[in-house]
Amino acid sequence: MQSVVPMGVRAESRAICKVNNMVKVQILTTPGCGGCATVESMLNKLKVKYTVIDVTKNPKMLQKYPILTAPGVVINGKLEFMGVPKESDLRKKLEK
Repeated sequence: MQSVVPMGVRAESRAICKVNNMVKVQILTTPGCGGCATVESMLNKLKVKYTVIDVTKNPKMLQKYPILTAPGVVINGKLEFMGVPKESDLRKKLEK
């Protein structure tokens, strides 16, 4: 069965929308993290919900996900990226 994409909707946008309800994304941040805003912008563009966690206020997250640089991007409980990922790489991880 072939899926139909409504006019004006790109296939990758449709794919991300399907993942929205199933994926849990957390951004591990620190004060003054410039790259964190970039990751937030990418996730907003992809219409993916996320939680921002300041690791200086929640050090237990550093024990669980020992990031060396911020942002850390956790997807479904797994640290997938340290630093700002390429948007295409982020999209691939979200589509899994």
